[in-house]
Amino acid sequence: MYDIVIIGAGVAGGFIARELSKYQLKVLIVDRQNDIGNETTAANSAIIHAGYDAPADYLKGKFNASGNAMFDIICEELDVPFKRIGSLVIGFNEEDRCTIQKLYDNGLKNNVPDMRIIERDEILRMEPNINENVCCALYAPTAGIIGPWELAIASVENAMDNGVELQLETEVVGITKVNNGYIINTNRGEIKTRLIINCAGVYADKINNMVAEPYFSIKSRKGNYYVLDKGVNLVDHVIFQCPTDKGKGILVTPTVHGNILIGPDSEFVDDKDSTATNADNLSFVRETALISLKAIPFNKVIRSFAGLRANSNINDFIIEEAKGAKGFINVAGFESPGLSSIPSVAKYVVEMIENMIGGLKHKDNFNPRRRKVICFNSLSEKEKGELIKKYPMYGNVICRCETVTEAEIVDAIHRNGGARSVKAVKKRTRAGFGRCQGGFCGPRVVEILARELDKDWTEIPYDSSKAYILTEETKNNQQDRKQ
Repeated sequence: MYDIVIIGAGVAGGFIARELSKYQLKVLIVDRQNDIGNETTAANSAIIHAGYDAPADYLKGKFNASGNAMFDIICEELDVPFKRIGSLVIGFNEEDRCTIQKLYDNGLKNNVPDMRIIERDEILRMEPNINENVCCALYAPTAGIIGPWELAIASVENAMDNGVELQLETEVVGITKVNNGYIINTNRGEIKTRLIINCAGVYADKINNMVAEPYFSIKSRKGNYYVLDKGVNLVDHVIFQCPTDKGKGILVTPTVHGNILIGPDSEFVDDKDSTATNADNLSFVRETALISLKAIPFNKVIRSFAGLRANSNINDFIIEEAKGAKGFINVAGFESPGLSSIPSVAKYVVEMIENMIGGLKHKDNFNPRRRKVICFNSLSEKEKGELIKKYPMYGNVICRCETVTEAEIVDAIHRNGGARSVKAVKKRTRAGFGRCQGGFCGPRVVEILARELDKDWTEIPYDSSKAYILTEETKNNQQDRKQ
């Protein structure tokens, strides 16, 4: 029997698992997908928010600024890309100025440090490409950008290094209360546990309703994005428009890997798995982004995508033990600023568990550091040469757009919680994230996965196990291979 089962291997489930791995507990993470961070975590704005917008009496307001302050140390320990570039909420009229003043005042209540309201001339010195009719902005220097799926992957890997187990392609179909805990029924059999933490994202309400009375609902809020090619020097800060009841508006931001991200719009959808982009919505993103900036080179778009946010009817995080289900903890409604808040939320959840079971014992051998990931493209020429001499596979470049080597892909496959699909390799190494979007390196990635996992090429999926790439040979090449 497990002490704790976490349902969901996104950034929330992964980070809570890492926090729990500091203690003498038997912990399992389950997820219906075939990789870590494959749903909301894999498609969002990748922003670590400063914390000025959520009401101070909401959990969002309580955890955002405190979570934000923890990212420097966490990302250094986990070897995750993170940059504090600051954010600007820009205004164009007196109504916007009023909104910005309210955000500033609320940020003071939330203990957000170093904020300033700045005027037109300073804004344009900081960001020359902003439209010249801008009048004011809220500048928050503690805002940052991060690799969100990299954070989830690193958190789970570090948790596994410290004893946590991971079981993917495991869908929860029912939960039964028993005297000393719960039996979780899955497509892969039963799992017995004393406690459950529900981090199931857009499906968190469904998981809750398996064991407790319904008391919240989750709607999927879809957002469409554009990604611009590297080399487009558009902005240096996260640029927000004044927020509305639909969210923080269309933003324009650099990414930690040197692209420009534009989006998202906001649309409720009934299908909780619907991540298809929509031409009309993308047009809206495009037109609205041009309110912020003089010109955006949309001819440099290399990809568009859509992601889902778990919007609850409570309009706040839900972090509590479900009524009538002792030992079942919901971490739900975890939309923005969920990513920014997770380090602080994880500690809060562990405190809840400690109070439930009457104390936790620390491990003497907990290691907070993940083994460093070698990024070949970031090394000096001397370092590259020395590495190739020692490990020749670093001399074989597989992805030309991002300069990803065979050795990096092999390492990504064989780490704890390692890659098992083309997209999983892409998330860990950026092979396929460049201008050609995997057109050149895709077949080589399939070949390496098949070789390292000892599988046939036809068994390697792009993403989920149903997303096949190859089915069979179009002709018999056996004789050609022998020759």
